[in-house]
Amino acid sequence: MALRFCESFGTLTRTVHIMSFDIVGVSFSRYGSYLAISQRGDGNALPHGVYLRTLHGDTTMQEVFRIELIVDGKPVAFAINTTPSVLRLESKQGYAEFCFACPKSIRFLAKGVGVRLSLTQTVPYGFALPIDGGRWTVNSFAHRSSYVLSVLKGKLAVDAPWEGMKCKHVILDFQPVGRSGSALEGAIEEFTSIVPANCHTRTFKACADEVAAEFADWLKRSPAVPDRLAVAGKLAAYVNWSAVVAAEGHFRRPAMLMSKNHMFNVWSWDHCFNAIALSYHNPQMAWDQLLVVFDHQDAGGAPPDSYNDRAMVRNFVKPPIHGWTLRHLMKRTEWITPGKLKEFYEPLCRWTNWWMDNRDSDHDGIPQYSHGNDSGWDNSTSFDIGTPLEGPDLSAFLIIQMDVLAEVAGRIGKKRDANRWQKRADQLLEHLLAHNWRGDHFIAPRSGDHEVAQGGDSLILQIPLVLGKRLPSEIAGKLVMAVREEGRFLTPHGLATESIKSPKYLADGYWCGPIWAPSTMLIVDGLAQLGQKALAREIAKRFCQTVAASGMAENFDALTGKALRDPAYTWTSSVFQILAHDYLRGEM
Repeated sequence: MALRFCESFGTLTRTVHIMSFDIVGVSFSRYGSYLAISQRGDGNALPHGVYLRTLHGDTTMQEVFRIELIVDGKPVAFAINTTPSVLRLESKQGYAEFCFACPKSIRFLAKGVGVRLSLTQTVPYGFALPIDGGRWTVNSFAHRSSYVLSVLKGKLAVDAPWEGMKCKHVILDFQPVGRSGSALEGAIEEFTSIVPANCHTRTFKACADEVAAEFADWLKRSPAVPDRLAVAGKLAAYVNWSAVVAAEGHFRRPAMLMSKNHMFNVWSWDHCFNAIALSYHNPQMAWDQLLVVFDHQDAGGAPPDSYNDRAMVRNFVKPPIHGWTLRHLMKRTEWITPGKLKEFYEPLCRWTNWWMDNRDSDHDGIPQYSHGNDSGWDNSTSFDIGTPLEGPDLSAFLIIQMDVLAEVAGRIGKKRDANRWQKRADQLLEHLLAHNWRGDHFIAPRSGDHEVAQGGDSLILQIPLVLGKRLPSEIAGKLVMAVREEGRFLTPHGLATESIKSPKYLADGYWCGPIWAPSTMLIVDGLAQLGQKALAREIAKRFCQTVAASGMAENFDALTGKALRDPAYTWTSSVFQILAHDYLRGEM
């Protein structure tokens, strides 16, 4: 999907030099909101159109209302223009504009046209009821939410015929009153059990200006990127800002979702890259994103694989990159005091011990993944042999985590703990090199019989580069050569996750080929630690140029740079910000 960027689009807010984006790929939303507006539809069960969506985690579908412009009761075609503060739908007859008055409330105004909202129903119990002041409530069981709709100027006509257990359909037409070209205004508010009071006293412009100012402040606190990447930098900032939802349900603190498109959860390694990007100028938010999964650490020490406000998955875990992340946060901000380190020390200890105590079924001292999903590289070819798998990346992450725990223990006055963690880190490094290094490459053996998958060539086996100078120079050199080689992993667009020479390479193969942000960041970081600054910068440059051209997608075709899967993913925007700031501005 091609994203459009424009530096000179103006809307009712009369602002120039504002980024515009395509709501097919980037949802129109606001910091803190569980609501978003997107262009969706398969033409069959869900007609093509613009939809108000819910991001709550227990819905049977996301699309709540289809939004249309109407003239004389009939839909008319319109074009779409979107900025961070205002969504504008414009037809030949007139226009409608939408903005977020607050995270739970959307305001809209229109001139020359009416606005139709049609409830999308897939299960029973959807219905509409009139309440005071000419307002209506809509209860949508499919979306596990209720909404109150208010007309502030004009009139509201509702078509909601009752048929036993639900309304046959719910269609709400907001229409202007008076001569041709008259304006209308309305509001849509989400609520649970208590209908909010009708208190829409601010003007639409005041609401839109507040959102614009809030995003402008966020943009100022985002990592600075080179001028040539400024447009993509604004998009990255918007994707991250708008992806945040308020503390609600399972979320005990503001949480940056991975996307407000399809992947509207927090996964327990994705959040780490977002925390690093936030740490430059927004340390409290960075700290919240690091700890957000540890709010639900289980009795054994494992955080959930993923969760949202209403649902939680514990069938899998994600790799322990949290010590590596904490190291980056400590390096980038002095905000993390000994008191903060004490807050995270015990959870990080328990998470580290969980791996060593629960994921070593053959008791050889090397931890293992039970499934590809646990590694974050769900279908990497290394897992073709079956599981459990003793991935060298896993041991590398835990070595770093133990190193960081030793440092933290020293900072908070636990000298005995510091010595113990350092000894464990050294021992695991010794085991890793003896067990997983084979002359010129790392292997990922199956636990027990130690058989290795054949025929593939996964970038995951180069991830131990993240150990940097902890690696013997000969081993580090071999890994550097592997990622330096053009046409193996390195392509004009960055690092493929499966060698493009491999018979198992797939252009849209998830972790069997496409370029991903986390693998790029981990390897660039390892190269920088080894002093390989030119190569680190080159890989960062190729990745950032791909993102600037194709958008903040979940991953990218390694040979064409085409955006793949979810088109607006926060770890991509975060890694883009980090690499563009640290490597492309000459700051190593």
